[in-house]
Amino acid sequence: MEEKLTASEARRLFLHAQGLARRRPSGTVSARRFREYLQRQGVLQLDSVNVLARAHYLPIYSRFGPYDRAALDAYLWSSGETFEHWGHEASVMPRDLLPSLRFRMEDNRERWMGWFERRRDRYRPELLDAVERAVHERGPVTAKDLQHLEEERGRRRGSWWDWSLTKEALEFLFFTGRAAVAGRPNFQRLYDAPLKVWGEHACLPAKPRQEAQQELFDRALAATWIGTVADLADHFRIKVTEAKPLARSAVERGLARWVRVEGWRERALLYVGAEDPGRATGAALLSPFDPACWYRDRLLRMFGMDYRIEIYTPAHKRVYGYYTLPFLLGDQMVARVDLKAERRARELRVLTAWAEPAPAPGARKRPESEVAAALARELRLMAEWLGLSSVVAEPKGTLAPALAREVAAVGAA
Repeated sequence: MEEKLTASEARRLFLHAQGLARRRPSGTVSARRFREYLQRQGVLQLDSVNVLARAHYLPIYSRFGPYDRAALDAYLWSSGETFEHWGHEASVMPRDLLPSLRFRMEDNRERWMGWFERRRDRYRPELLDAVERAVHERGPVTAKDLQHLEEERGRRRGSWWDWSLTKEALEFLFFTGRAAVAGRPNFQRLYDAPLKVWGEHACLPAKPRQEAQQELFDRALAATWIGTVADLADHFRIKVTEAKPLARSAVERGLARWVRVEGWRERALLYVGAEDPGRATGAALLSPFDPACWYRDRLLRMFGMDYRIEIYTPAHKRVYGYYTLPFLLGDQMVARVDLKAERRARELRVLTAWAEPAPAPGARKRPESEVAAALARELRLMAEWLGLSSVVAEPKGTLAPALAREVAAVGAA
């Protein structure tokens, strides 16, 4: 007979694995914490949106509290412990995962070569060769540094990203592992020779595809503790069809066991090292790119939150706002807020604030006053971290009136 878990138990296990079940630890947030996060999660997603803070800054903040963002950037691109590539979208990962990502670099080579072949009227192999030589001889470099290699051919723009042909060549080298990212000044990629950036890891042989995918799946299991095959596959963007035999292998090797979770249609895998904290006491604002909420199907099933990022939705069609962050309180996503850092005015603006209409499965709905008070404290802390002097709550959203009162109270304290 299969083991059964309640919806609340599954939620607590997941949050504990994510480092979100407890109040934040005290003490300085240093490279030790950055390393701890990367080793535990295996991946830190990057994104260019900067209306609040870059996506890679927020998961560390959500778990450990205020820290020096420049110190994180130095760790990610200068410590010798990490590398940037395609993990869960564009990501930074522990460098020991490099051999398990090589098969993707080969897949990328085939896709890009097909893309170049379809654009033979624009693609020049000699330009790619010149760009690669320049990266190895002059790196680290940006696309602008190498623009002189590109011949004037009327329209100098490349793909729908509006890249130049030189930028396309650099991205091809990056995606295929023939160039590495040496840094991200102003979030702009610096390209260099893999041996210079990755050191001895650049010489390690690629793992066979099946073995590599199994390692990624096992890392996802250790990072999340519980989930359906689809939940776990999404962590490193493995196809569900390819993940099913990986799940069976994890069970056969004693790394996980099958369980049933209250309200879930599919079976879940439970990690052998999972520990129920008994009670979740944390509170955190979470980025849309946080691993706790980036897989929307799991977010809905586990927390009852139907979430979609509305950045690309026309303004008049947005329901919740441009860049809404889920708010975690205890073991529930109790609200979402559309935040914007007004840096010149030194204000953290809450453009909208919405209470979730229903509690998480198997949970009791938190009182609105409790949610607003906890959220106001988190907003004040975030404002201080971002160097902003005040929090301004605008009157839009179901939670806005209560939040405005609590923000005023926190500001007056």
